[in-house]
This record gives sequence, structure tokens and C-alpha cells, in this order.
Amino acid sequence: FSVVKTLQAVADAHVVVLLLDATQGVSEQDAHIAGYILESGRAVVLAVNKWDATDDYQRQTLQRSIESRLSFLKFAPVLHISAIRRTGLTALWKAILQAHASATIKMPTPVLTRLVHEAAEHQAPRRDGRFRPKMRYAHQGGMNPPLVVIHGTSLDHVTESYKRYLEGRLREHFKLVGTPVRIEMRSAANPFDDKAN
Repeated sequence: FSVVKTLQAVADAHVVVLLLDATQGVSEQDAHIAGYILESGRAVVLAVNKWDATDDYQRQTLQRSIESRLSFLKFAPVLHISAIRRTGLTALWKAILQAHASATIKMPTPVLTRLVHEAAEHQAPRRDGRFRPKMRYAHQGGMNPPLVVIHGTSLDHVTESYKRYLEGRLREHFKLVGTPVRIEMRSAANPFDDKAN
């Protein structure tokens, strides 16, 4: 299977199963394809084949390799399978269905707005100089992957780490597994931005 066909298959898929060989570890090509999956916004499940053909040391090494080389896919479930022995396939199918359900979930505006306000009460976005980001409301802007659009003022000053914090709150509330979550900040124009203090 050529890399071009693999990338095309990722682009066409709703859920991608990234098949890793337990005896080989995470290759450079695996990491490259995983990066493309994330860029494409596809739901993903990691399936580790030939798990039964490895010893404890190989399993620990593989686990560390997944954690380090594929750390950007930490939202993806990791399943251990054996294609020859047909073990783990039922769990794999369930994980695929769960990832698809997470990627196409409907998030009501009132619930998203409440979650954003609760997150800000628990940990407010950091002030950036004279700018204090204020989140007013949130709504869903798309699916597969879920896109949450947050409206407010000075939101262009919200840090990436705060966006990850919000993503974690959303994942926890909606029990999202196997899908990236995108957050878009939209700031209303502040009429006092150009005024001197």
C-alpha cells in the first residue's frame, strides 16, 4: 500500500484505524501517517497487531514508543489485537463505533456555554498585559472533528495551554474518545482597544 494511497484513504475515512506492528514498534512512517491523521481531523483508533507475539520487555518498549512518538494522539484508544488468532477484534469494533459517535456528537449551545463559563470560573484565562479574555458563549461549529466556537472579547490572547484545558473539560463532559476536538476563538471588536488610557 503506497503512502499516497494511505493518505487518500485517511482523507476519505470517518474513522482511521492506525495499525501498528507490536514486533516492530512505532516507525517513522507510522508517526508521519499519525500526524497526517491529526491534521485531517479524523477520528482514530490505534490497533497494535501481533501483541501475542511479544514478551513483557517488547510490550513496555512499545508502550513507551507510543507515548513518546505518538503523544499528540493521546486521545486515541490503544487496542491490542492478533489478526491471526482473531483476538481483540470485538473490542476494536466497539472502539471504532465509539470514536465515530464522539466525532459526530451534537453539542447543544446552552450546554457548551455553561461548560465554558464553569471552566472560566474554575480557572480563568490569563491576563495578557491590559487584555483580559472574556468568554461570552459557545456553540458547535462543525462535526468530524467536533468544532467548538467560543465568542467573547480579547480571545486572541487566549493561550494554547488554556485551549487544551478547555478541550479537556469538553472531553470529560461529553466523554469524547478517539477524536480530535478543535476550538476556535472569535473576538468581538472592542471599541476601547484604540483608546489611550
